[in-house]
Amino acid sequence: MNDDDSNDDDRPRSSPSATAVDLTVRVDDPGWLAVANGSDGADDPEAAVEAAVAATLAAFEPEAVELSVVLSDDATVRDLNRDHRGKDYATNVLSFPPAFVPPELVEQGGARPLGDIILALGTVLREAEEQDKPAIDHLRHLVVHGVLHLSGYDHETEAEAEEMEDLERAVLARLGVPDPYADPDDARAA
Repeated sequence: MNDDDSNDDDRPRSSPSATAVDLTVRVDDPGWLAVANGSDGADDPEAAVEAAVAATLAAFEPEAVELSVVLSDDATVRDLNRDHRGKDYATNVLSFPPAFVPPELVEQGGARPLGDIILALGTVLREAEEQDKPAIDHLRHLVVHGVLHLSGYDHETEAEAEEMEDLERAVLARLGVPDPYADPDDARAA
């Protein structure tokens, strides 16, 4: 249900394959529209979300899925974090798996509801600035992170974190996004 969750051990881990996705991207905070890589606005946030979702699902989620991503604000994410996790602060991304998937949907072979991802604009922008990276790349990373949570991955243990980070790096590399876990001092020394 969040950036540190998804203890759904009964959810099957996926193997690489192409995936059909019914994706809804909703922009609740118009400030997201100013988040772009470069002055030409070539990478608008909605397109960045779509590309990050597609790259992640193509690599790790073989089923047809439904997914929504909401580009929201810190106040909304703080309320959700407080109400659903008992943590009264805004976090960068929350991932909510579906509460219930009707068995007949699975039996009929329809798109499986994967869940919802909600991102907090202020927190994402602050983190991107602190980490000296383009906000659009940080958005892509957090979307990949959220989709992996909804696909059954987690980072509660060191081994889980390492596996999830490796998957994130692989997807992000396909999107042309630098390793978000690389030590910035190492990059400057090279």
